[in-house]
Amino acid sequence: MCPSRRLARDDLKIPEIPREGLPTGAPSWFNFGLSFSIDLQKTVVAGAMVQTTRYRELTVSGPPRELGRQVGEAAREEVRGFCEVALERVKRTVRITRERACRIARRSGEYAEKYRPDLVEELRGTAEAARVSLDDLLLLQVRNQFQEEKEGGCTSVSFSSADSDLCGPIVAQNWDNDPVLDPFTVVLTRRPTGKPTFISCTQAGLIAYMGFSQDGIGACINTLPAPSREVGVPHYFILREIFERASLAEVVASVERAHRAIPVNIMLSTPQGAADLEVTLDQVQVLRAEQAASITHTNHCLHPDLTPINQQFPELIQSYGRKRRIDELLAGCQGMPDVAGVKKMLSDHDHHPQSICRHANEDPHHGFWVTVFSIIIEPQQRRMHISRGNPCSQPFEVYELVD
Repeated sequence: MCPSRRLARDDLKIPEIPREGLPTGAPSWFNFGLSFSIDLQKTVVAGAMVQTTRYRELTVSGPPRELGRQVGEAAREEVRGFCEVALERVKRTVRITRERACRIARRSGEYAEKYRPDLVEELRGTAEAARVSLDDLLLLQVRNQFQEEKEGGCTSVSFSSADSDLCGPIVAQNWDNDPVLDPFTVVLTRRPTGKPTFISCTQAGLIAYMGFSQDGIGACINTLPAPSREVGVPHYFILREIFERASLAEVVASVERAHRAIPVNIMLSTPQGAADLEVTLDQVQVLRAEQAASITHTNHCLHPDLTPINQQFPELIQSYGRKRRIDELLAGCQGMPDVAGVKKMLSDHDHHPQSICRHANEDPHHGFWVTVFSIIIEPQQRRMHISRGNPCSQPFEVYELVD
């Protein structure tokens, strides 16, 4: 196993992160993102500043509309805040009017309703309780359909097993994104009537995000550069259905049946072992862990049928270098790593600032993107470990799916 001792700061070789001066062209809210990525969001308790390292936890249950209402009531401020920020981000990064954005959202909502009408009904309940419009919530689901994402760079891994009877499969990822989304992030357990319970780390208002189900399906997703189209089923709806499936074959069928708008990479832990889905508009290619019992992925296509696509799109945040590095770290372990070993890999700073663990920097194009959270999922153990902020400096909190 990889060593499980407590990691010292010197072990991780944390680079000096510039604290003064903003990247050229950074958005006006960059000051918030920079201070958050280094210091974490803080709250005032009895007059003292206290770090908040744990995301708020919510549990909802019931039929679709009632379940949605519970989300809207419990996370009203987060939902409303996310809607406001998301719309502002659309206007800052895309030349698009609200009217056109809403048209795309509504048309994609029509595809979503054909795919899963119950989930659109859930969003209606959330909209009512949070006092936002359905258009607002649909915009959250489709905001990544307005343009190709050129700045996201996530690194994910999945292991079929670990060298310990106390451990099981692991799927993990650093979520590198816009730090302004942190205050709207919660850990949400959904118990939909007649369907499997699942828990996810998500921005409030999304129909699903990274997490795992009671049936042992764990999933992380990241950007996959490939051709896209304006409208289709948002991939959050597809991810939601994945959590309701019981096997890899059922997961693949759920993805294939959706009229997809954008490509995506889905890293999985399933009862059949580790798997990765490279999803384009017209293909779903499955990568399986074979001899090594592990899979790693960054932000370029690996399946032989899809690798020609890589020549059509620019490399995302040193995707090839991050892939080589995560493979090097995995090769340095004796057997499959345990949770402590995965934490160390996700904290790596090789080739900073375009490293696995990503910090704010002075890059003029993508310097404000950081590792907003790091997530390690153990589906068989029914728990996930999440660092709120960079895993090199922030603690991993444990969240469990309880009966």
